[in-house]
Amino acid sequence: MSCVNLAAWTQTCSIFNQASSRRSNKTQPFRTLKTLPVSLASQRPRRPVSISAVQTLEENPAPSPTFDFKSYMIQKASTVNQALDAAVSLKDPVKIHESMRYSLLAGGKRVRPVLCLAACDLVGGHESMAMPAACSIEMIHTMSLIHDDLPCMDNDPLRRGKPTNHTIYGEDVAVLAGDALLAYAFEHIAVCTKGVSPARIVRAIAELAKYIGADGLVAGQVVDINSEGQKDLGIEHLEFIHEHKTAALLEAAVVIGAILGGGTDNEVEKLRTFARCIGLLFQVVDDILDLTKSSKELGKTAGKDLVADKLTYPKLLGIEESKKLADKLNKDAQQQLSEFDQEKAAPLIALANYIAHRQN
Repeated sequence: MSCVNLAAWTQTCSIFNQASSRRSNKTQPFRTLKTLPVSLASQRPRRPVSISAVQTLEENPAPSPTFDFKSYMIQKASTVNQALDAAVSLKDPVKIHESMRYSLLAGGKRVRPVLCLAACDLVGGHESMAMPAACSIEMIHTMSLIHDDLPCMDNDPLRRGKPTNHTIYGEDVAVLAGDALLAYAFEHIAVCTKGVSPARIVRAIAELAKYIGADGLVAGQVVDINSEGQKDLGIEHLEFIHEHKTAALLEAAVVIGAILGGGTDNEVEKLRTFARCIGLLFQVVDDILDLTKSSKELGKTAGKDLVADKLTYPKLLGIEESKKLADKLNKDAQQQLSEFDQEKAAPLIALANYIAHRQN
């Protein structure tokens, strides 16, 4: 099983830690699709969780007088991995649970669950209140990756440096593994969340369902599919795709963490805006990396957006303007945190900087 891939953090941590040290109304979650020229009418044996990156992380961490981001992420990723390992056990029917665990425990940076935990802490909650939700969000993220990689979608043979789920277990089992993870995510957050009022749990579940359904993640995915090869599509069209396809789950993670942690409506909405900015930031950087890094560096197939003639930020804006947009989104995101306790906001500030400067 591949490890939590934190190797690239050594180079980027020094960049965003320096950036961090220099820093001393309800809204609708998504825009509608009505102005877009795209039709949505059709389309298409138990083993211990690996945290070997904790042991192999490079030495000489960048100094930070206030917050050690690398240590924070290693500790949180390890805690999340252990919780995921316990949540999805190996049992009958063995093959489906093996397939679920294969992708769920295959590594990754665990950005989404850590965002959920950090948001909960920021508004005064405890990690234990949001851990089931954090795991549920990672289950849903894993489902989306399994389904994205299928031949009928992106047809990708590589994910996180390993063969994709369907290449190991077959397309049929991969589809079912994704379905099972999606269903279990809602059971897990409903049954396992403790120390939170039922009203807040129901609210969190409703937010999660909204963000991943036909008005959220699925909407972004289908518009992305229908946009391949189309000409004369602008930046608003691209932003719609990625506010839904990419930003939705990052936004859900932060909003749900804030709800479960006891955040006020004002705090939840500020964090919603923060998360939307970093969600778009994540995709802008992802588009840049797809053109500038190798498959080995990324742990997935590089250059596939170019081959598929997909609409991307570099395709519309060029790489340099895309980098400027990334900088602006990072600043806009961090501005939303200015009214919070800056010591407690440090993980989210550092996460925004990490997303902006990540190398894979």
